[in-house]
Order: sequence, then structure tokens, then C-alpha cells
Amino acid sequence: MLHHQIVKSAALPVGAASEADIIDEALQAVREHLGMPVAYLSEFVGEDTVFRNVSAPGLEALIAPGDRRALSEVYCTHILSGDLPNLIPDTAAFPLAQSLPITGDVPIGSHVSLPVHRSDGGVYGMFCALSPEPNPGLNERDLKVVALFARLAADQVRHRLERESDARLAAGRVRAALDARAFRMVHQPIYDLASGRLSSFEALCRFTPEPYRAPDVWVAEAEASGLGAELEMALAHAALAELGALPAGTRMAVNLSPDTIVATDLARALAPCPAERVTIEITEHAAASDFAALLRAVAALRDAGITIAVDDVGAGYSGLQQIVRMRPDVLKLDRSLVEGIDGDAARRSLTTALVHFARETGARLVAEGVETPEEHRTLRALGVHLGQGWLFGRPGAIADARPRIAV
Repeated sequence: MLHHQIVKSAALPVGAASEADIIDEALQAVREHLGMPVAYLSEFVGEDTVFRNVSAPGLEALIAPGDRRALSEVYCTHILSGDLPNLIPDTAAFPLAQSLPITGDVPIGSHVSLPVHRSDGGVYGMFCALSPEPNPGLNERDLKVVALFARLAADQVRHRLERESDARLAAGRVRAALDARAFRMVHQPIYDLASGRLSSFEALCRFTPEPYRAPDVWVAEAEASGLGAELEMALAHAALAELGALPAGTRMAVNLSPDTIVATDLARALAPCPAERVTIEITEHAAASDFAALLRAVAALRDAGITIAVDDVGAGYSGLQQIVRMRPDVLKLDRSLVEGIDGDAARRSLTTALVHFARETGARLVAEGVETPEEHRTLRALGVHLGQGWLFGRPGAIADARPRIAV
């Protein structure tokens, strides 16, 4: 049975169980193997030891995750100093253990404890099991079993600490970029495929810190750090500050995620802008966490006269059902649908269906990532309204965009 528990806990693939689940399984296995009613993983925090994971069925009133005790009250520092051993079959045999009030208060008759170390070698806390009764059968083989599970728990702790450290560094990078406004906006032109006229621009960001990292990396870090909405709104305001540079009759699209649209009073924030020149392009890095709230926010924006576009149609989280419910003014076909469409019947068929859908709902279609004349001609022939891509113009200054393209 013990061998089965070891294999079960140690062989869990990444993502199959959380760090806490794996540690809890390790504690349970140790507790059952030793016949002890309590096992726990603690963390040293200042002058205290905090119980992070606990396996003590029926004894929750005695010890629970989040409880803490002063280090001066417990065995930990004495074990680390070598004044108490890692394995204590009977606390009555150790005067130091008997002198500690916790031995009688809990009570503790037998005790096993091993330190858990961080990646830098410092002590994170202790992996422990205890019983109110002496256990004279405890031996070095038992300690080796506990050591195996303590290492498993230590691995999980180190992975978590590394993730938390990475997250803090990421949050610091995003905060520094926001405070220093270490980004600039570029604008990619969008053209009417039938007339060739310049129609609008999509505002895109470029971050300036070195080494260069792609915008989606910054956005992902901001979202993970809880700074996603702040970063997106800072980029949107920077883009909209250039509305005055737009050629007559053109619009600007700014990218915002569903959660940012829901979390901010966007209609009020955009009130100073000429609504007829603004498109909100809903980007979906992840599914909307509250689609009903998103629909309400979109309705408020539309009531203010702002155009609503949905990005990555055919590739992201923009399912047809959500598109039907949102009724966007613009549908942006993902690059995966556009690439090689001139030689792919399936892509042409799906695009034709979306052209029909757009016609029935009064929406306009934008093909993203148009790179070849053949793609351009095919999209125009299929009835796609607008095109965007390197064939027509790379992201850059508004003034550098061509007023027309050849049709």
C-alpha cells in the first residue's frame, strides 16, 4: 500500500493536481504509514511557524491550515540546531522536549520532523508528523520514508515560490512600463477592398524596454499580475490621443479585452472622443468571465455611438453563439482563415458563410493578415468588405498610410 501511495503521489503529471493536493497526499501517506493522527507542512514566517498544509482528520480544532505558533514554543528550532533529533519515538526520553509546554498541551508522545528547504538553501519550514502516544517502533527506515515525502513536498514548495517570484518580477516590469509610459502606438491601415479607399486604422502597441518582447507577452503578464485593465486603458488613451491626426472620414480601432470593458466605465471614459471615429475591438485572450455583463457594457457603448468589432473570428473564443448575441458592427476574420484562402476551398466556403451572416446582420467584415495579391483578389471576389495586412501597409505612423490601394 505504501509503495502504491508513493507512486501515486510522485507520478502525478504537471497540471493533474495542484501543489496543495500533492502535498496533502504526501502528508496523508506519511500519517497513515506511521500510524500518527497528525501530519503537517509548516512555513517559518518571522518568529512564527505557520501551518500551511495539514492532515489531521477529526482534529481540526487542534490544528488547521493558517494556524500559527511562536517558534520558541515548538520543536523546530531545536531540531534544526541538533538539540532534538528528527525522529523521536518517545518524547519522555528527551528532557528538552519535556520542558517545552507544547509537549504536554497537545500532547506530543512521538514526533518526526524534517526541514524543507527553498531553492537558495534557506529553510522554508518543516515537514512533520506527531502522535499523542509514544511510538517505540519508529526507526530509521520510517525516517527515510518521511524524507521521501518531504522531498516531494519541498519540490512543490520550490515550484510555487519560483512562480511567485516570477509573478512579482512580471508585475514589477509591467508597473515600471506603465509608470514610465515605456510604449508607443503604431497604426495599421485598413482599406475598403471594393473601392481601394483608406477606411480606418487599428492602433497597436510597441513596448520600448530592452530586450524587446512582443506586446502579447506584456499583456499576458499584466493580466496575470492584475494590471491588465490598467495597461489596456493606458494603451487605449495613448491611441485615442492621436484621433486628431486621422484623415477625414476614417476611424480608429483600439483593442480591449472583455474583462476590461466590463471592469471600466468605458462609455464615460470615451465620452470626450468623437464617437463616430472610434471602434472598440474586443480582443479575447480568454473567454469573457461574465458574458451578460459584457453584453450590457457593449450596449452602453453602442448607445454612445461607438462601433463594436469582434477580433479573431474563426480562431479565438468568439463562438458564433456569442457573436449572434453581441451583434457586433464589425467582424474581423482571423489570419488563420485568410492565409492561403485563394487555394483553399474550405477557407473560401467558411468565409462565404460569414459574408452572408454579415449581410444578414448588417455587419462589415475585415480580413486580417492579407499578404498576397491572390488573397486580396479572392477576398474581394467573395464580398469581404475591408482588408488589413502587410500587403497594404505595415503598422506605422498615420501619415505614412497610402490614401488608396489598387483594386
